[in-house]
Amino acid sequence: MLDQHTIHVVKSTIPLLESAGPALTTHFYQRMFEHNPELKDTFNLAHQHTGGQPVALFNAVAAYAKNIENLSALTDAVERIAHKHTGFLITPEQYQIVGGHLLATLKELGGEAVTDEVLEAWGKAYGFLADIFIGREAQLYQNSAEQTGGWQGTRQFTISAKVIESAVITSFELTPVDGEPVVGFLPGQYLSVHLNHPRLENQEIRQYSLSDSPNGRNYRISVKREVGGQVSSLLHDSYEVGDELAVIPPAGDFFLDTQEVNPVVLISAGVGLTPMMSMLNYRLADDSHANITWLHACENGELHGFKSYINSQIHHHDKLTRFVWYRQPNSQDLPAEDYQFEGTMELSKVADKIQPNARYYFCGPVAFMASIKQQLLDLGIDSSRMHYEVFGPHESL
Repeated sequence: MLDQHTIHVVKSTIPLLESAGPALTTHFYQRMFEHNPELKDTFNLAHQHTGGQPVALFNAVAAYAKNIENLSALTDAVERIAHKHTGFLITPEQYQIVGGHLLATLKELGGEAVTDEVLEAWGKAYGFLADIFIGREAQLYQNSAEQTGGWQGTRQFTISAKVIESAVITSFELTPVDGEPVVGFLPGQYLSVHLNHPRLENQEIRQYSLSDSPNGRNYRISVKREVGGQVSSLLHDSYEVGDELAVIPPAGDFFLDTQEVNPVVLISAGVGLTPMMSMLNYRLADDSHANITWLHACENGELHGFKSYINSQIHHHDKLTRFVWYRQPNSQDLPAEDYQFEGTMELSKVADKIQPNARYYFCGPVAFMASIKQQLLDLGIDSSRMHYEVFGPHESL
């Protein structure tokens, strides 16, 4: 455990951190990539360009300083980040590199306020937290390797099917080259895909939700073509059936409670429906489970992923209910058949499906999820029954 003096000194730097803001972590990343360019093969550079990753790191550093006397408040964040790190194959040695650049950044930007005492305290605090992550990630690596069909590191998979789900979403079925079984996963988790391609300056790593229930034979991910997205466009345009991808075992702290016997409500917008597909198919495979409500919002029918599949399941499962919102329907979109409501999602229109004993899982743009969370709270749902996933750097709702 950290000593009280170290805790006191770290807490005393909170005003300094808040005054520096994300400029602190932006400088940190610039410094790290200048001195250790090999880490460009590990970090998601797209999130660097958008500014999302520096902001997320700053929020994490500030949260650590503020909660250093009550680290239990950070348990969920540690678990989420540890799962993310396994997808990037983070090593203990890389923690040392990151720690060195973090301390150097504090010294370079903090001026006279960052004394040797401050650097020593932050060095201890960082080392303590790094050991927590290293230990948890070692457990996750070992758990993946020891399970039936499991492995550690990358494993080669062949694209065995490629299916267009909407104008912007394409599914990729991935089958292991070695023909052996694949490790199971919890519905809602994701795969990490490592791409090396002549069109990429560095190795790029992306994490995509598994969009089908576990079967022990293969995996399915469904990828949205992002505007300006180098990797998503590459997958859509250049990777075909028969091509290979390097894959890391499934991970993620957002998943369906598979022991839940009460109703579940799956709420999504846009490509946020991909982890919901895994949850839905898992629940549908077990008729003993309670009712499932599927709520989805998208722009129109052209962008409505898995529309035909969901409609077909409605006719085969009397426990499944579906409501869809199109923000601006096209002329060919049919009310009551393709969608039920026009505009943005308003849960008050399906208030009878919002039950206190249900579990609520939602995924989509951050603004959408923040709206859903507030609507659920207004309808009397306790926040402990809500679970959500942010694609990319994490943000709190």
